[in-house]
Amino acid sequence: MAVEEGRRCARCACRLSRYNEDQLCSACTRLAQDDAPPVLRVPDHVWRDPAVQGALAAWDFGLASRVIRERASFRQEDIATLTGLSQAYLSMLESGARKLTNIAKAIEFLGGLGVPGHLVALPLPGQPAQWRPAAPAVPIAELRVEWEDPLAIVRRAQSMASVNVDDATLAALRGSLDDLVERYETVGPQALAPRAVEIRGLLHTLLSGSQHPRQRHELYVLAAMTSGLLGYMAVNAGRLPTSRSYSAEALQLATEVEDNSLVAWVRGTQSLEAYYDGRYAEAHAFAMAGVDRAPDSPQAIRLLANGAARALSKRGDRAAAEHAAQQALELADRFATPEGLTPCISFEPYGRARTFANVATAYVSLGDVAKVLHYAEQVDAHIDSADSAWSRALVALDVASAVVQQPQPDVERAMALGQSALRASSSRPIRSVVQRAHELEQQANKWRKLPEVREYAEALRTWRAKPASYVVCASDPAPRT
Repeated sequence: MAVEEGRRCARCACRLSRYNEDQLCSACTRLAQDDAPPVLRVPDHVWRDPAVQGALAAWDFGLASRVIRERASFRQEDIATLTGLSQAYLSMLESGARKLTNIAKAIEFLGGLGVPGHLVALPLPGQPAQWRPAAPAVPIAELRVEWEDPLAIVRRAQSMASVNVDDATLAALRGSLDDLVERYETVGPQALAPRAVEIRGLLHTLLSGSQHPRQRHELYVLAAMTSGLLGYMAVNAGRLPTSRSYSAEALQLATEVEDNSLVAWVRGTQSLEAYYDGRYAEAHAFAMAGVDRAPDSPQAIRLLANGAARALSKRGDRAAAEHAAQQALELADRFATPEGLTPCISFEPYGRARTFANVATAYVSLGDVAKVLHYAEQVDAHIDSADSAWSRALVALDVASAVVQQPQPDVERAMALGQSALRASSSRPIRSVVQRAHELEQQANKWRKLPEVREYAEALRTWRAKPASYVVCASDPAPRT
């Protein structure tokens, strides 16, 4: 069928044949085809290479990427274009610094390269169920296969079965961490931190050896927990930069093994560190990052009560603070958490009394005396049975701060509560006790001429001068030993 006469080539403007339906003349069409970039594709001969087949069979995707790239004369940029992975990630993958363990990403990686389906036991996109490779260009009889020595195969199998950790060792390590948690509030961070450092060092040594995947996963979890505990202890000891480093390490390990509950726990400790450093916006952000990671987890109770509610109350955001506190209390009911005062450093869900104590602290900053006293009363019944000197001290200091904020302040009672808090925690103080004891002194400063206020201030100075009760505070010029 003839086309409209008088049409010209879109490229060279020559007159097109009345029978040419295209936009270009024949010569320009050939030039356009020559200018088109070559289609990137792994040549078929690569898939017949024994080294490529061995790497794919072993699921060593870093080695597979490097060998395929070398056999196909590709650059890392070419592999990145085909697979969608960044060149930086491919570089770490090929060097062994990273492992491709996510199945969905592995399928995307292999599918992008066009790996034949018979070479890997994964459902690759675009591969027919009964796909078979084309016949090799070289006759089978002429292909050279370097078969391994049977003894070398046996030695490799023995090496793979030889690991430096067993289930009994893992159980003992977990038991040691449970012991740290159980003893923490009666012994304190200064005494237990060396033991935690020792455990973390042992875990690092074990991780440098060989384990089966399940055992290695457990070692990662235990290492994350230990670093997390050290981060929490460092907050209580007033070593905030050290806490930040330990928490970053714990977060990296927990993220690597995709343990959302543990990631949320670490976020709670990061929030705690930011709160006691006065970085309340960051404290809130850390807490909510943990909630986002594990929104339907009991860990959200701690994140909302200890993290979000307290940080928001310090920022004066009453509505948001009360909402976070209410969410925490509702989650405590939903998960049927223990009634008692669970250890503050525990990886288990916050107990109800522990949640009440944190909510009371939030209401201290909001100046809501009635709610402080209400929640403190809920905690009182569990404090003695928990044998937690810190909890007794903190609740006493919260109540003391509340009663001096009343319309008719009870200064005498507040100072008596302050004195009892100092006595309760004199041998094992933590940063939160030290900080709140000083805050109470500042709140009572307007009545500094009263004898009970002067007595509390003197008791606080004496308490802080004891070497056993020294904890680094922001107001201190430098750490003392």
